[in-house]
Amino acid sequence: MTPFGATRAVQDPAGFAEAATLLIDFNREYDYPVPEPEWLAAHLATLVDSGDTSVLVHGTPAIGVAVLRFRAGTLCADLEAYLAEFYIKPGLRGKGYGTEFLDDVIEHARAKGATYMDLNTSEDDEAARHVYEKRGFDCHEGRGEGPKALYYELELG
Repeated sequence: MTPFGATRAVQDPAGFAEAATLLIDFNREYDYPVPEPEWLAAHLATLVDSGDTSVLVHGTPAIGVAVLRFRAGTLCADLEAYLAEFYIKPGLRGKGYGTEFLDDVIEHARAKGATYMDLNTSEDDEAARHVYEKRGFDCHEGRGEGPKALYYELELG
């Protein structure tokens, strides 16, 4: 177990503030725009209260954050989990904390009843890809047998 402590699901204002700070750091690392920390903490609480989102942090104080969004499958009634955000502080990467945290995130999704998890990352984020692939995530349709899966985006606003 990490010397920073266990993974925990965020349920309280202090935890949402901690998670918001990490998500802001994550987005600033990639020069993405960020909301105000107070707004993001309140928004994360609203998402969790809706019942389809889990916010997890790793360690005390937190060194990582994950956001899982749950949905019913399209062609079956199974619950699916989308790993919308996953972050470990830069100075602590490459030490096994990300793998440990991802294992906890996967177990949390299973405990909620999810039978499938998906995510996206950029092709140049080799460290993240390594962690995901080490745990069996695959970027090919048909689990390695088919063509490379592609992720597309469109701003609607």
